[in-house]
Amino acid sequence: MADTHTLNASTRTEFGKGAARRTRRANLIPAVLYGHGEAPQHLALESHATFLALKDNANALLTLVIDGKKQTALAKDVQRDPVRRTIDHVDLVIVRKGEKVTVEVPVHVVGESAPGTIHQVELQHLTVTVPATNIPEIIEVSIEGLEDGAILRVSDIPRPEGATIDVDPEHEVVIVSTPRASADDLAADEASAEAGSSAGADSSEA
Repeated sequence: MADTHTLNASTRTEFGKGAARRTRRANLIPAVLYGHGEAPQHLALESHATFLALKDNANALLTLVIDGKKQTALAKDVQRDPVRRTIDHVDLVIVRKGEKVTVEVPVHVVGESAPGTIHQVELQHLTVTVPATNIPEIIEVSIEGLEDGAILRVSDIPRPEGATIDVDPEHEVVIVSTPRASADDLAADEASAEAGSSAGADSSEA
């Protein structure tokens, strides 16, 4: 079972932009919890604890303690301040034991490709359907020893336990290649070489 983060939550009775600003000034984050046919609950979450829970894993499993009762949830949407990157608002969705959810999981490249080659990640995230209690933080893709021209596609990626990857199996995920000089670089090198030749000729004539 995935690690969970326990967050204390209180019910909000004030709504609107002004109420949201007052909530944030109190070091709390406005949030809404919904799902499974339940009426939406307007909540206030502890700011620092919520930031830590979601800092490295947007799909972290959360245990909300609301008026003494526990509810498991996932962050469906996290709104952040564009400058300070603090969390302004969170949409939460109720999850229950045994159900599957569809989330985006970041791709993490490991290993070293063949000497002289570089790799390019074509898909930064993969959409997966996975048990809510077993969401991976990352999907590792190994490029160890891959040569120039190697392509890893979705069909080559190991599936997380109990998960399916909801992306076209032929979609490229990582491409390994050898850096090649651009046409502009080649033209600049040729111009430099010609300039050097001309300078040498002028010097000999002098």
